[in-house]
Amino acid sequence: MKRLLSMAAALVCLVAAAQPNGPMPKPEDKGEGFKFTVVKELPITSVKNQASTGTCWCFSSLSFIESEAIRINKLKEADYPDLSEMFVVSHAYADKATKYIRVDGALNFAQGSSFGDLIYVLRDYGIVPNDVMPGLNYGTDRHQHGELIAGLKGYMDGILRNPNRKLSTAWHAGLEGILAAYLGPIPEKFTYKGKEYTPKSYFASLNVDLSNYIDFTSWTHLSYYEKHPVEVADNWRWEQAYNIPLEDMMAIIDNAINNGYTVAWASDVSETGFTRDGIGIVPDMDAIQKQAEQAGSDQARWVGAATAGQRPTFNKPVPELTITPELRQQGYEEKNTTDDHGMQIYGIAKDQNGNKYYMVKNSWGETGKYKGLWYVSEAYVRYKTMDFMVHKDAIPKDIQKKLGIK
Repeated sequence: MKRLLSMAAALVCLVAAAQPNGPMPKPEDKGEGFKFTVVKELPITSVKNQASTGTCWCFSSLSFIESEAIRINKLKEADYPDLSEMFVVSHAYADKATKYIRVDGALNFAQGSSFGDLIYVLRDYGIVPNDVMPGLNYGTDRHQHGELIAGLKGYMDGILRNPNRKLSTAWHAGLEGILAAYLGPIPEKFTYKGKEYTPKSYFASLNVDLSNYIDFTSWTHLSYYEKHPVEVADNWRWEQAYNIPLEDMMAIIDNAINNGYTVAWASDVSETGFTRDGIGIVPDMDAIQKQAEQAGSDQARWVGAATAGQRPTFNKPVPELTITPELRQQGYEEKNTTDDHGMQIYGIAKDQNGNKYYMVKNSWGETGKYKGLWYVSEAYVRYKTMDFMVHKDAIPKDIQKKLGIK
């Protein structure tokens, strides 16, 4: 692997900047560099900040569900939902603990998880607004789970040793007490905007049918148009996804955006081309060097020079690698493509040269040139997508037929 990871998604998720949430900024480009024209842009809620946590899986997939509620209910911006990530995370930690004991600790008990985890929590437990359970009970105004996960893991490993030779009836209540102390108690009932709800009745009010959501991967070592477990350590619920050819993967994402559906997107953001200034590309460094030489300039004209330990910044559109299924698979097998980060694709744009980019909402706060939003090239999405989730109606009819989906 490119990194020593005990929890692949969590460590990359921890690079978030501490930025305040605010009104949704509109991406725009000023001066030299990349210049983007929006082709299709779908409604999203405000950029959030997962801060020092590995819970990108929850921030991205819950943002996706918020957009689905907007689409389904035709909500105006004043009525956009703001759902509690920490309600989901608390339930996920609690359920993960139960499985951790059942499989004798042979499970990645860490902060990361999968899109399927969110679906499970929404279906079995419901959801609450963020105002009801912000999850900040530990003396800071930003999410910070290092102490929490260390405490949970130590507690669970103590239980796993089973010193009484028989588990008591109290251990799970003890775990729930830790979670409540850090993230707040799970509300049984609450009042929101003058109406009383339970978590399940509040989720029902969003009118989101969870049976409509499907996860996809695209790998050559798996049979196509069949379901397989998502093969990452964080998939502790053992979620399955349809494996499809690369061209079908891209066709689904494009069809979704063009027809009003956003995409929950799991990707690798440890690549040099995924900059901290809102750009995600797959630079062809040989072609870039050749262009620079032909232009009579050094490479820094095309790729900004980086100091030690920093990524280069790309000054304008550059040649990118041609991504094939074989190249995708090579990255996966060599552990250059890993399960780093979850985000939400909500639009399509083009740069000044006509190249297609996907508009991506991140959860690192309002950071970077586009205030928490990214422009990610088609090549990057082809190359570094781990899996993604969409509404089944976003799938082109011919692919639905191949999958046997109605």
